[in-house]
Amino acid sequence: MNYYFNKTVKMSFEDAEIKVIEALKSEGFGVLTEIDVQATLKKKLDVDFRRYKILGACNPPFAYKALQAEDKIGLLLPCNIVIQEKSDKTIEVAAINPLASMEVVVNEKLTEIAKEVQSKLNNVTWVFGIYIQLIIV
Repeated sequence: MNYYFNKTVKMSFEDAEIKVIEALKSEGFGVLTEIDVQATLKKKLDVDFRRYKILGACNPPFAYKALQAEDKIGLLLPCNIVIQEKSDKTIEVAAINPLASMEVVVNEKLTEIAKEVQSKLNNVTWVFGIYIQLIIV
C-alpha cells in the first residue's frame, strides 16, 4: 500500500491550491495549518526551493471519533496534503493515505474511520478530473 495518492495537473499553483481547498471543504475538511516550505527555507536557510505547501486538513467529526478510539492519535493528525511545483512547471497534489498512516496503530475502530477518511480524501481528486481509486486490502 502506498502512503500517499497524487495527481499532477497543468494549472497555476494558485489555482491548484484554491481547487484543493474548495474540494476539501466540500468533503467536510477544514485547513488548520498551512506551511509555505519555499518561504520558510528561504528565511531560515537562505536557499531557493520550488513552490511547496503543506496543508494540514481536518474533518472534525472523524477527528473526534479517532480521538475517542485512540487517545494518542493526535500524533498522526491532521491529514497532510502537499501542493508542489514540479520541474516541468506542472503542479502535483498529493494527500496522505490515512489507511497507510493508521497501520502503525493496531485498533480496528481506527481502521474503519481511516477507510471513511480515505474515501473523502480520494474524492478531493475529482476536482482534477480523475478519481484515483485506492484498493483497500
